[in-house]
Amino acid sequence: MEVDPSPSPPSSRPPPLPGYFDPESSGRREEYRRYRKRMSSSNVSPLLGSSLSKSSEARLLYDGGSIPRRPNAGLLLEDIKQEAQDYSNLEGLDGSRMFSSAKRRASLDGGSASDAAYSSGRQAARQTLKPVKMEDDMYVPHEGETSFTMFASLLDSAIQGLMPFPDVILQFERTCRNASDSIRSAATGKLRVVEDKLMQQKAQLLLDEAASWSLLWCLYGKGNEDLSEELFVPPTTSHQEACRFVAVDLTAQLCLRIVLWLEGLASEALDLEKKVRGSHVGSYLPSSGVWHRTQRYLKRNNNDSTIVKHVDFDAPTREGAQLLPDDKKQDELLLEDIWTLLRAGRLEEASELCRSAGQAWRAATLCPFGGIDMFPSLDALLRNGKSRTLQAIELESGIGRQWRLWKWASYCASEKIAEQDGGCYEMAVYALQCSNLKRVLPICMDWESACWAMARSWLDVQVDLVLSQYQTSRPDGRQLDDDMNGAQNSVGPESWPYHVLDQQPRNITALLQNLHSSDFVHENVSRACREQHRQIEMNLMSGDIAHLLDLLWSWLSPAEEDQNTARPLDDPEMIRFGAHVVLVLRYIFSDEIEDELEEKLVTVGDLIINLYVRYLFSEDQEELVGVYASQLQRDLCINLFVEMMELRLNSSLHTMYKLFLSAVEYLPFSSGDASKASFEEIIERVLSRSRQTKPSKYDEDFSDVAHQHHLQSLQKAMVIQWLCFTPPPSIPDFQMITGKLLIRALMHSNTLFREFSLISMRRVPELPAGPHKLLAILAEPLKQKENLISPEDQEVSDNLQEFEDWHEYYSLDATYRNWLKVEMQNAAVSPDMLSAEENDQAVAAAKETLELAFLLLKKDERPWLDAVESSPFEPSQPIFLELHACAMLCLPSGECMLPDATSCTALTSALYSTANEEDVLHRQLKVDVQVSSRDPCCIEVALRCLAAEGDGYGLHEASDGGLLAAIMAAGFKGELSRFQPGVSMAISRLDAWYSDGNGSVESTAAYIIRGLCRRCCLPETILRLQACISLSAAGNSLDDCDKLIELVGSSESGMLHLFSQQQLQEFLIFERECLISKMELEEEQLSSDS
Repeated sequence: MEVDPSPSPPSSRPPPLPGYFDPESSGRREEYRRYRKRMSSSNVSPLLGSSLSKSSEARLLYDGGSIPRRPNAGLLLEDIKQEAQDYSNLEGLDGSRMFSSAKRRASLDGGSASDAAYSSGRQAARQTLKPVKMEDDMYVPHEGETSFTMFASLLDSAIQGLMPFPDVILQFERTCRNASDSIRSAATGKLRVVEDKLMQQKAQLLLDEAASWSLLWCLYGKGNEDLSEELFVPPTTSHQEACRFVAVDLTAQLCLRIVLWLEGLASEALDLEKKVRGSHVGSYLPSSGVWHRTQRYLKRNNNDSTIVKHVDFDAPTREGAQLLPDDKKQDELLLEDIWTLLRAGRLEEASELCRSAGQAWRAATLCPFGGIDMFPSLDALLRNGKSRTLQAIELESGIGRQWRLWKWASYCASEKIAEQDGGCYEMAVYALQCSNLKRVLPICMDWESACWAMARSWLDVQVDLVLSQYQTSRPDGRQLDDDMNGAQNSVGPESWPYHVLDQQPRNITALLQNLHSSDFVHENVSRACREQHRQIEMNLMSGDIAHLLDLLWSWLSPAEEDQNTARPLDDPEMIRFGAHVVLVLRYIFSDEIEDELEEKLVTVGDLIINLYVRYLFSEDQEELVGVYASQLQRDLCINLFVEMMELRLNSSLHTMYKLFLSAVEYLPFSSGDASKASFEEIIERVLSRSRQTKPSKYDEDFSDVAHQHHLQSLQKAMVIQWLCFTPPPSIPDFQMITGKLLIRALMHSNTLFREFSLISMRRVPELPAGPHKLLAILAEPLKQKENLISPEDQEVSDNLQEFEDWHEYYSLDATYRNWLKVEMQNAAVSPDMLSAEENDQAVAAAKETLELAFLLLKKDERPWLDAVESSPFEPSQPIFLELHACAMLCLPSGECMLPDATSCTALTSALYSTANEEDVLHRQLKVDVQVSSRDPCCIEVALRCLAAEGDGYGLHEASDGGLLAAIMAAGFKGELSRFQPGVSMAISRLDAWYSDGNGSVESTAAYIIRGLCRRCCLPETILRLQACISLSAAGNSLDDCDKLIELVGSSESGMLHLFSQQQLQEFLIFERECLISKMELEEEQLSSDS
């Protein structure tokens, strides 16, 4: 889908009103610039820093027009498996099961979901966001898209600068309305009564949310245009002066926007009712208001004193009589429709309805002065054009005089109708024209109508007070504030509007308080004030954004002991609304905001956004989380992504890839801004936490400890998958990021290989899961290493060489275990029962093991896992070496030995005894062993010593890891002289580094761990080569034995000093057995020759 960067077209709403603002009269609301110019398309939040600049294509999902390249072979295989599974579900040609997985209940999020959108072959990687194209019509959700996806798409487009945030608010409103319409249409006649009621409630909640978005746009997003002087034709009229006043007065402007908002909602409701029910307000036959029945009654010369004698429109009031009941009922129905149209701001339709019903006189009372619209808005001013009717009237009578007469007449009419117990709607229609609230509120049965009546009345009175200053008889010193508090001196039109002043609120707080009071309004209105969206809207009207945020969080925060009765009825939609309100307000208030409110938007706002991200994640909407998580503060964003990645570690590759895309697309790969999270920091945190000891739930007898640690090693290996995904080519520096991820994967895998090698020493046929999982994950990415990384970099070259060494080692390890498996299977069978094929298989496995072993042990270019390293520190600097390990104590049987304080003390003493007294004293050796605080089955071992020449200073040529590696190797091999015999340490985590005298880490000391691996792996590899002896039984030459013995004894290889005393004894036994086998083989050959 292409993104049209052109500005959005004008909306169908009334044109924005003018905005002359007096900087000296600005109040609290002015600080937030509630009525503002349209924001530019550059939406940058000062709270979160500038948004990441990226091409729009980086967020596009597969839209059916092109085939996305699978970024990983594993993802491709999952696609194939899923497709095969879908086809395997087909039964017959009718395809009755083809969409079985799609037969799920329609989502309540809105939008009619097609079966295809929810089919079992759903491709997760294709469900990223679609930037919204700016078109003339509102964006309508495609079939199958939920409101959550739509909101994320719209917000993403705004953050990228493709759409101004005020336009996004309108799109949010339209999305809610479309979702509500879809729910209503889907539920019609298809559900049971209870389900239908729930669906209708859901639809109404979405309409309430749409109303809140509409108010937010009217108050904070709607543009404000200046009044052009061309609209004013001198001399100015009362209507022009009214428009000018409303444009510059903040209170009047607030009332105007509230009135327009509520009228817009009512108009939308009328359109919806017409669409759903097919009815139309005001659908009357011509002349239906002419009182035909009363006319026929009078023609029969009836002398009923209660019935009018004439049928002119003044007759009921003048004569104090009534119409016939049928005509009166028809009149009341007509006035009810007139009221409904006025409530929706459709004055012209109401006037036309009066004329079509035969009551043109009533239309004249609604639109005096020749049908001029007297509402003080720019829209009315434009509609009136340069009509001089009002000018001509006011040139003769003065500005505002006819205006006051009309108000006074309407007031008298409403009071007279009330005295005569006339129709309530007729009374309200005339009371509305003169702000006579006590006659209007009785028919306002809902919150919106009552609020509209109060705001409309208050706005009209403010305008009347301004226009009253143009009276020639009025004292010059009388001020507006005096008017609001003064008493009326007379009851005529000249004293207008003092007749209704005491009914008006003094400020917006008083208006909202009146809505709560049942003394002023109907109980339904007071009850509605407790509804969530009504409370949201009242906070928006009062401009108390801080309280609004606290209110939202009080609803959304986790309930204490599940007793929070204030939680919303529909948490997901309210959480979504709260998150989007926070983000919209951040960007709208980006350039002008109080410090207190800014802090509230960050602290409380982040809590709400974090809650919404967690909800999306729980609903498997990983492709959406990046839009919102990227707007969080640095630490919260990092922690959230780390937690999500850990939870999705065992999910499918598609699910993991969706989360990977959310992070890499919406966050910078690396950030120089300390307040902004980056993908690199998230990955580093994930890698670091993956190596930490995880608290585990063991069986009561701790029989499954070894199995749990086996699973943890597998989890540690699977973390590398996050580094092996291919980022989308559309993100900036795609090639560089892909190369960095691969290099980091190599570095981390080498770290894990070192740890895995020290826990896979047992001579059993089972393969260690961790290292081979690592190799399987890295196989595909490393095929592209030539195109992504440069081996000229020394660090990269060293890591590649180490990876190749480990690849060789684990290939040999797998081959050895395969031979061991074959040997054990053959040993379980009598030699006479073994077939030639089984014997050949054992010989072939033994030969392959020997071949790989000699390739690893006799490397020409450099020794395996070369640990030669030059220290970065000079001898003049006091530098210490530290080696920290987390390990499990293992008995010779492989079972776990639970550590305690006594065993830790004994192990400490045993580790000290492995070093000579001179090293302990001169190198300040310190050993500390404690039970792990994370896992009671593990111990924490910390070794520390002073650096020495060749071990911490200068060049380390021995490739054995130095003193600390020698001490730790004794523990891993289970050869501690002062500890329980045969008890060894199974490593869980191993780290080594240089530190200063205070213990601060200076840099890593990888040579120690590599040397430790050489001390443990090479002797064990040599001792495993019992395959040589098995070959002798098959009649093969034992020349390899001689080569192996010669290799170990050679001073050039430097392998002899890697063996411990017990390992040397085992090697001597191995040498003896080889010699005996060789002698036996020679005897057999001599016998056969003779």
